[in-house]
Amino acid sequence: MNQRPSSFHPPRQASRPQADQALLKLGRRLQVAGYRFITPTPATHQRVNRHPDAACSADLRDVFGWSRPFAASLFEATELDLLYQAGIIQAEAGRLHSMVRWSSLDELLLVHSAYPTDDAEAVFFGPDTYRFARLIVACLQERLTVVRRVADIGCGTGAGALLVARARPEAQVLALDINPRALRYCAINAELAGVGNVGVYHSDVLDGVEGNFDLILANPPYMKDPRQRAYRHGGGVLGEHLSLRILAQALPRLEPQGTLLLYTGVAMVRGRDPFLDAARALLQGERYGWTYQELDPDVFGEELEQQGYEQVERIAVVALTVTRLA
Repeated sequence: MNQRPSSFHPPRQASRPQADQALLKLGRRLQVAGYRFITPTPATHQRVNRHPDAACSADLRDVFGWSRPFAASLFEATELDLLYQAGIIQAEAGRLHSMVRWSSLDELLLVHSAYPTDDAEAVFFGPDTYRFARLIVACLQERLTVVRRVADIGCGTGAGALLVARARPEAQVLALDINPRALRYCAINAELAGVGNVGVYHSDVLDGVEGNFDLILANPPYMKDPRQRAYRHGGGVLGEHLSLRILAQALPRLEPQGTLLLYTGVAMVRGRDPFLDAARALLQGERYGWTYQELDPDVFGEELEQQGYEQVERIAVVALTVTRLA
């Protein structure tokens, strides 16, 4: 999938492997069943699953939301067969587990990795996604110029790409990621959402695609992760490297009046914002207008106990919005 799209190629169901078709079919059945699940932070997920009555699944939300083990008898034979066709069932200690979760974002239903997200290629969805979604909606409401071409860098589940695609059906939306599993889930989520203007492409930031964009979205990983999991590790001293790399690559790829919407996290060190300090150096001059806001002053506080965060006071989530003026 390492391609440079000169023309637009949204995914087509006819070319899907059987497992993908089965996973898409499962998503549609969950929609019909009225399934909804709001995904919390990993810390909250862990606490809730420690409850005595959370040892085994009683319903679909337990299986596909809370990632709890379940007995085969919870599903009819045809339904269980569908889960096996989708390749998402794992057996352990006589009980079954789903290797995916399904989460709700407004009217969207999105497949992503099961809890806990320990795998190096895990596809993450959580409270950051909901905050990012609100930021995108607000941006689109305020933007009066035409949006023809959009890039969602590190698309993950495709939540950002799908929100834009639904709000701007005339736009060409490119969902980009280096993680093949993310591209797979994003394509399934796009078809489940019924949008035809999203294409998925393997790309390291913007290296795998050509041309400029009216809107570039990014919600990159921003933690310092010793295991360097793709969805979590931002690189650099405290997880800031990927966010700064995205900023540097996105600026020259904006069309006139084009906008970069970058949602990220910052490890605040002794009252200083090192990401903002570095971003200012890239945004000097009169070519770009930009705003910077702290959306939440204190997230993932448990991470401060990890090695490398000794000088960090808090982790904040921030939004950097940059518009090319000419």
